[in-house]
This record gives sequence, structure tokens and C-alpha cells, in this order.
Amino acid sequence: MGTADAVDMLARVPIFSSLSRRELQAIARQGKEVRHGEGAVLAREGDAGLGFFLILEGEARVTVKGRFRRTLGPGDFFGEISLLDGGPRTATVTAATPVRLLGIAQWAFKRLVDQHPSMASKMLRAMASRLRASAPKEQI
Repeated sequence: MGTADAVDMLARVPIFSSLSRRELQAIARQGKEVRHGEGAVLAREGDAGLGFFLILEGEARVTVKGRFRRTLGPGDFFGEISLLDGGPRTATVTAATPVRLLGIAQWAFKRLVDQHPSMASKMLRAMASRLRASAPKEQI
């Protein structure tokens, strides 16, 4: 998969959706392609979140407290919140098939945002919009 395909997939990630194509290309260049076999634990609930992962190929299962929540496939992602706060993983993600991922380490992403502050502003607006949309109406 080329950079253009990765950029198109990143554009569908909610926190990146308002970024320009050039900004998305900068993020894609910071990414590293990673491959894992079936059964590999990609993220473990409670562990420190070290970055963001975009599924390029394959499928992964998401569980919370041991209960199945959903299956992720190409274009799906996990770890976006850890890019922002580095907090613990809220779910376990396990490769259901061999997977190919684009991984972006938190430190690399932070450096990128520090160099391009307009990206941070756009992402904050996108997060605020999502929070507003998910808040119960009586809290607005």
C-alpha cells in the first residue's frame, strides 16, 4: 500500500478528518508498517498506550474485560486517544488473521504536532465536536 492509500485511510479517522492532505501525508510518513500473525495481541487492556494503529490488511478482534465487542478490518483503527494522552488501553485488540498495520508512535506524533501547531488546533476542534455529539442533551 502506498502513501496515497494510507493518507486516504487516515482521512477517515475522526481526529484526522479535518486535516489537509499535506498534513495527512506528514502523519503517514511518520508511520511504520508493522505485521503480526494470527493470535498476536496488538494492544492489551490496561497497558500503557504507546501509539495509534491503522489496519491496512487483515482483521482484529476487540475485547473489553474478556467480552467480545467488535471486529476491526482495513481502514479501522485503535489507539487514537493514546496519541493525545498516553493513557492505558481501554480494550484488548488481538489479530484474528495475519494483519498489516500502520503504526504511529506517540513521541513521533507529538514531535509532528509541535512542528505543525495548526494540526493540533484542527484535531482539538474535531475531538470537541465528537464529544459534543456524544454528550447527553441535558448536559449541553
